[in-house]
Amino acid sequence: MQSRFSETSRRRCLITLSSVTLALCGSMSQGAWAKTPFPDKPLRIVVPFSAGSGADIFARYIGKKLGSILEQSVVVTNRPGADGAIAVRDMESEPADGYTILMGTNTPMAANVATMKNMPYDAVNDVIPIYGITRTMAVLVVPEDSPLKSLKDLETHASSLNMGIYSVSYQLAAAPMGPRLRQPIQMVTYKGLSQTVTDLIGERLDLAFIDSPGAVPLVKSGKVRALAVTGESRHAEMPDVPTLAESGYADSVHYGWTALWVLAKTPADRVAALETAMQTAMNDAETKDFIKTNAAEPMPYDATRMRKFQADEIARFRRAVQTSNYELR
Repeated sequence: MQSRFSETSRRRCLITLSSVTLALCGSMSQGAWAKTPFPDKPLRIVVPFSAGSGADIFARYIGKKLGSILEQSVVVTNRPGADGAIAVRDMESEPADGYTILMGTNTPMAANVATMKNMPYDAVNDVIPIYGITRTMAVLVVPEDSPLKSLKDLETHASSLNMGIYSVSYQLAAAPMGPRLRQPIQMVTYKGLSQTVTDLIGERLDLAFIDSPGAVPLVKSGKVRALAVTGESRHAEMPDVPTLAESGYADSVHYGWTALWVLAKTPADRVAALETAMQTAMNDAETKDFIKTNAAEPMPYDATRMRKFQADEIARFRRAVQTSNYELR
């Protein structure tokens, strides 16, 4: 009797253990193979400049587009300062999961590489591009009542002047002008567009370099006057304003640009999902119209093309540093 009971108990135990083992194996298999939906929570875009700048304007628009495509909200946060380094470090403090995205511009992703002695981040190996968005020329502007009416006036001005900039790339764009000026220009650095424009209109600055999305409405309203633009050709919204290149500054062709980036260790499937969403957003006619309306040009570069473009830009800024005798920071 005792022997039969033991045998039955043993069989029941074996059956129970087998069932538990199969259930666990099935659960582990599903966990190992099933992909976590992405995104399944809000995303964040970090902008390296203050509200109102070109990077901020396009980040907020693209954020809404991505939110609609990915069916998740997208929050935009501004982290100005240190020529974009603060924004990059902000992103690097977060997990490499694709939920924190950098609105990387030409300054933190290229110019800093050429101008900083000790970079606080690696703009090539720490991050990877998702998609290009825009390119914009810079505009050299003066207060409405400034006695400077042209580049010739600037070149022959007898007293010292100060220039507002909120990006080291603008300083490099202005550097080739130095040898033709009677007096050196003192650079005054700001964190973003807003305070630069405030001080320019208030005539605490003699002139400033600002991006075209910020400059065009100010020029059209008569609050400032444009002396030159840094594009290969004149700006469509300001056809009477000459380029620096046509005025004899061939090395001053300069475009600022925006693109989305994530940390290099972000899973490939999430990078692909973001790139596909950006391709959809950039192909939208509404997006193209928005970019044009805000005085910029679309730059719909995929990840591969964006990486090559970044390398070319780093080389361009390094040449500018060498030719202008720029002192590394």
